[in-house]
Amino acid sequence: MSDAAPTGSRRRPTYLKGERELLDGWLEFHRATLLAKCEVLSPEQLRAQPVTPSPLSLHGLVRHMAETERNWFGRILPGNLSLAPIWESRIVEDNGMVPPDDARWNDDLTAWLAECEASRKAAAERDLQESGSWRGNDVTLRSIYQHMIQEYARHNGHADLIRESLDGSTGL
Repeated sequence: MSDAAPTGSRRRPTYLKGERELLDGWLEFHRATLLAKCEVLSPEQLRAQPVTPSPLSLHGLVRHMAETERNWFGRILPGNLSLAPIWESRIVEDNGMVPPDDARWNDDLTAWLAECEASRKAAAERDLQESGSWRGNDVTLRSIYQHMIQEYARHNGHADLIRESLDGSTGL
């Protein structure tokens, strides 16, 4: 079991663990970080795009990470490339991270959390050296973990700026 789950409370994994435990722990830490950035905000605040000229919002980041979880752990790792996207492909303002006007926060949050759980299950069934295929190249579960950790870390930086711009909160 991992050190933290996306509940908003985060715990850094100890550095004195094996590789798999560290990868699980850091991925969970970053999932929980994104959730923490979204807590106690209204749906309007979650959709806000306060960091100009970027169209990024916390809501859009959560939708993006849900699709990213599905892509790497649901399509690429098991070789299930026909798995459909969570949402129909509608790009708003030429940016897939901008939620459409009819997107509902609670539904999208539930979808992201479900994808995180599906990802946990898919990873738990495999060894780190097992691989899937992406763009004609083999990619190991180890590499997928590393990619996902950096993906969350990068977008959590965006989330930091968005959240601070919305209500001044830092260090969540």
